[in-house]
Amino acid sequence: MAANADYASSVPDRDRLLRNRAQVRFWLYCVLVVLFALILVGGATRMTGSGLSITEWKPIHGVIPPLNEAEWQEEFLKYQQIPQYEKINHGMSLDEFKGIFWWEWAHRLLARGVGFLFAIPLVFFWVTRRVERGLTPKLIGILALGGLQGAIGWWMVASGLVERVSVSQYRLATHLTIASLIFMATMVVARGLAPHSQAPAGRRTQRLAGILTLLVMVQIYLGGLVAGLHAGLSYTTWPLMDGKVIPGDLLLLEPVWRNFFENPKTVQFVHRIGAYTLFVVALWHMIATGRSIPGSTHARRAVLLFILVLIQAIVGIATLVMQVPMHLALTHQGFALVVLGFAAAHWRGTKGAYPLPGEIRNPT
Repeated sequence: MAANADYASSVPDRDRLLRNRAQVRFWLYCVLVVLFALILVGGATRMTGSGLSITEWKPIHGVIPPLNEAEWQEEFLKYQQIPQYEKINHGMSLDEFKGIFWWEWAHRLLARGVGFLFAIPLVFFWVTRRVERGLTPKLIGILALGGLQGAIGWWMVASGLVERVSVSQYRLATHLTIASLIFMATMVVARGLAPHSQAPAGRRTQRLAGILTLLVMVQIYLGGLVAGLHAGLSYTTWPLMDGKVIPGDLLLLEPVWRNFFENPKTVQFVHRIGAYTLFVVALWHMIATGRSIPGSTHARRAVLLFILVLIQAIVGIATLVMQVPMHLALTHQGFALVVLGFAAAHWRGTKGAYPLPGEIRNPT
């Protein structure tokens, strides 16, 4: 009788936990949508040369754009003091300046918005005890990364205000990578809160899924270097590069390590090698998972992940040979996030959902 009473009392608790998880998961998916938009607008800001149009970092006051002609002239005058205006946009009209200003302003507004979208519901869920104890450090960690990302964003912009006419490729790649890391971490937590229809996969499958997610992150970092150096405009043939499988002058700069960050030819070549590596590993993961656990949800996800990687490769090649038109470049960047998000969700899926409080899970 006592055992039945304990079971009856545990059912409402479990139902409540699952409802809480569903609410938190829905919130995190909303955050992911805004993060996706934020990163895409960031890509458009870069491609339109708009990132240096706002020359000050005003986290609070900066949310209000210029409201009259005098304020617009004031912002324009600040922009006219930096090298980008003098060397590239000298003589641009106020209307042309407004065009690049709005891209950067929208990017910063979205960044502020996603901060509030994450922080305010997090406080609500925590105060109302809807966040499980083990989940709190993960969510606070993502929030802290968001705060760091804001500082990195200004650190990036500052690199183009004094001597350069564009931002540092090192800082651009770092900014993009941290944004992608926040996106990935949010997806992993959301997926861990979702019900799983199948038992966790074996350790080997889990490891390979994790390696794939890491490779996608590395590719995004390399893509940031390519974008920062405009390396995609330098060699626009495929599969050969500069007429060769392995082009020359890859190690032209001294010391040698600089070539992997500052030599456009080397950076693009390494990005290509990274894409080939990701393709081969995704193919092997699909085959290995299909052999080890055929017909499983994990195997079906591995097939879909490979298809996504293949599509991304095709979009990347098209972007290159068509000399980086804006619509294809943004598609390439956006689809990289799709691949990353799915890879992260797949990796979490191979591990199973987060255990409910009091639940014991056998190691796999």
